[in-house]
Amino acid sequence: MAVNEPLSLDDLIAIDSLLSEEEKLIRASVRRFVRERYLPRSAELFAKEQFPTDLIPMIAEMGILGGSLKGYGCAGMNSVEYGLALQELEAGDSGLRSFVSVQGSLAMWPIWKYGSEEQKQRWLPKMAAGEIIGCFGLTEPDAGSDPAAMKTRARKDGDGYVLTGTKMWITSSPIAHLAVVWAKVDDGDASSIRGFVVERGMKGFETPTVHGKMSLRASPTGEIVLNEVRVPAENMLPNVQGLKGALGCLTQARFGIAWGALGAARACFESVVSYARERVAFGGPIAAKQLVQQKIAEMAMEIAKGQIMGLHYARLKDSTGITPVQVSLCKKNNVGVALEIARSARGILGGNGILLEYPVIRHMLNLESVYTYEGTDEVHTLILGNALTGHNAF
Repeated sequence: MAVNEPLSLDDLIAIDSLLSEEEKLIRASVRRFVRERYLPRSAELFAKEQFPTDLIPMIAEMGILGGSLKGYGCAGMNSVEYGLALQELEAGDSGLRSFVSVQGSLAMWPIWKYGSEEQKQRWLPKMAAGEIIGCFGLTEPDAGSDPAAMKTRARKDGDGYVLTGTKMWITSSPIAHLAVVWAKVDDGDASSIRGFVVERGMKGFETPTVHGKMSLRASPTGEIVLNEVRVPAENMLPNVQGLKGALGCLTQARFGIAWGALGAARACFESVVSYARERVAFGGPIAAKQLVQQKIAEMAMEIAKGQIMGLHYARLKDSTGITPVQVSLCKKNNVGVALEIARSARGILGGNGILLEYPVIRHMLNLESVYTYEGTDEVHTLILGNALTGHNAF
């Protein structure tokens, strides 16, 4: 029986004609970096719970840290360029993309958006260069999806503030030089929430590592413990008050995640197509079996739809702007389909699917976290439901 040359996923989706030369160049550069520098180590890093800090200078050199920001040493990428970069990073590992997302959208963006000029000049150039690593302190042990219930407090004291509280599930905190921490001022309500830049070395500021994760193992995850940490008033972000400051950061990060998750989905798809063409069962390659072809076709279809949605919203974001509800739609859809694709790919691989020799189990486990962080799937469902019906179900 004649076997046709398989169609690549890129050729099926065919978005290259909609991309500029610069967008394609950035995608190619990051894809090459991931394949040459990260993938050969990916299984070992995941197994040993290690993040490759030695790659940070190379990531910075590509202009990806705070890549979507303008000025202060940042690359000023458009939303498609930045989305494609994150997609290629997550094709390597969600932990690699998480590091870049947190640095740019959750640590640098609030300083860029809400900070004073002195704060921007002080921190952003070094963060773009990878010399200062940041993290984002919002989630608490008892305040995840309901950040307004946070218990962290900032008490005004003389010419500064004293911060007390604990933040949990903080990407990059064990290696961070600073943390953008959100706290209620003087026992106020959610309207009193302010952002503070807490720096490594301040007395009472600790970032213990969370061990035992079965997901995002190659990502440095920890806590932020604030034990009467004295922070000078000039470290408070002056241009935002209330929960909208922290939520604005999350909207930026969620949009990047919507692109990144498709990178993990593509990695699973490419791995399983290659495997199915070589794996022989019942007298022939399993790629020739109808049920396997059905799964592969559905994977490709969902990746294509997610890619087109991401491209559309990225162009819209740079022209007229997009709403947080549209970001929720994109994040919910793309992460959800990526997780289902990883699970389906694991099934096609059979027993081999649980081996780190193949990337699928690593992506599948990572995507379980991506499904939850930056707004759980359920939270995004209710955001959409509220927008479409006018009734708040929270």
